[in-house]
Amino acid sequence: MKRVLIITYYWPPSGGSGVQRWVKFAKYLPEEGWQPVVYTPENPELKATDRTLEAEIPPEAEIVKTHITEPYEIYRKLMGKGSPGDEVNPINGGRKSWKQKLSLFVRGNFFIPDPRVMWVRPSVRFLKKYLKDHPVDAIVTTGPPHSMHLIGLRLSKATGIPWLADFRDAWTKIFYYKHLGLTRRADEKQHELEKAVLDNASIVVAVSPFEQRDFQAMTTNKVRLMTNGFDPADYKGDIDYDGNFNITLTGLFASDGNPVVLWKVLSEKCRTDEEFRRALRIRLVGKTDKEILATIKEAGLEENLVYLGYQPHEVAVQEQRNASFLLLCLRQEPEYASAVPGKLFEYLASRRPILGIGQPESIMARMVRECSAGVVYDWDDRKSIDTWVDFCWNEFKNNELKDNDSDISRYSRRTITKQLAGYLDEMTADNKEK
Repeated sequence: MKRVLIITYYWPPSGGSGVQRWVKFAKYLPEEGWQPVVYTPENPELKATDRTLEAEIPPEAEIVKTHITEPYEIYRKLMGKGSPGDEVNPINGGRKSWKQKLSLFVRGNFFIPDPRVMWVRPSVRFLKKYLKDHPVDAIVTTGPPHSMHLIGLRLSKATGIPWLADFRDAWTKIFYYKHLGLTRRADEKQHELEKAVLDNASIVVAVSPFEQRDFQAMTTNKVRLMTNGFDPADYKGDIDYDGNFNITLTGLFASDGNPVVLWKVLSEKCRTDEEFRRALRIRLVGKTDKEILATIKEAGLEENLVYLGYQPHEVAVQEQRNASFLLLCLRQEPEYASAVPGKLFEYLASRRPILGIGQPESIMARMVRECSAGVVYDWDDRKSIDTWVDFCWNEFKNNELKDNDSDISRYSRRTITKQLAGYLDEMTADNKEK
């Protein structure tokens, strides 16, 4: 079996979509003839913990951990309670104190490309020694944090091992980049490092067609598309529907994606329709910014709100399947039109109708339409949102709210892992020819 070194900051017991992508790849890679060797910090910052994901790690996987030094402990002591780190949207969200602005300036200009950069040099030094006794056929780095790509860049140059750079998000075109307060020199350095990764990786991968287009404009190296996905194994078994009209959102819910118009629509329906008021549940499963919770309560919907906070992935999946319809909100940043939230693929797998709120011409909107999975409306399109809620409510009352039965097999984690294995095979074959 060939071996691939996967360099990732996020790994169980850390939770979240950034973990799930490579845990699922690791789960299915042995079926494709590749043994995953995962290199990850032993003491990362855990924004969320989900030990259920540890069960997804295959027995063939080899896990290697080393200590990471990063500035977040100092940062938290400086900021104290209520710091940007307590927000879903820490960089571009809300009004900031002078200490918060200073911390962002330091983060953007002294830790390039990100605060995990201090792990690059010791990791390269450690891995060069490790690989002498534990050789691998290929290297994969996944970012953000994009410091992981710098490890791959240096390690591949030092060893000659082919290297795949996986971009789960954009780098200099990510929505919060413009809020970092970068000096001209820091901005130039970010672009310089980004281009070095794009130009020197054996294969570059993006998760969104729009991000693939943006990366391709920066390099002559061919950029491939490898989307996120869902694991069919997570969606087996029956669901005991609770009988409520559940509007459900799973995952992070940031203040700059707050669907204020939707809350107003729901509030008005509760005021005029007692049956709707009794049946409505707004179920938020994941970390949600305080501003959103406050807006829901201001709309008079507090008794309809079920805020579960962060939950293990398996709980989030059950909540998705129990939804009357699923809510998917993009952030109100123009760059976010190029991003595809990882939860979209799991929403598709749940087969429940989707109400997307965001840019109608975003890649997310295009995918929802292509899969006949629901609708996507602009944040201020009250009439369309009102009509959609009415439609779903009437279908729910008549027990006619149907599952989506479109073919989404191309987004299966197993299918996408076959694609990944093909890229790894291609890299190693090209390397032998050289």
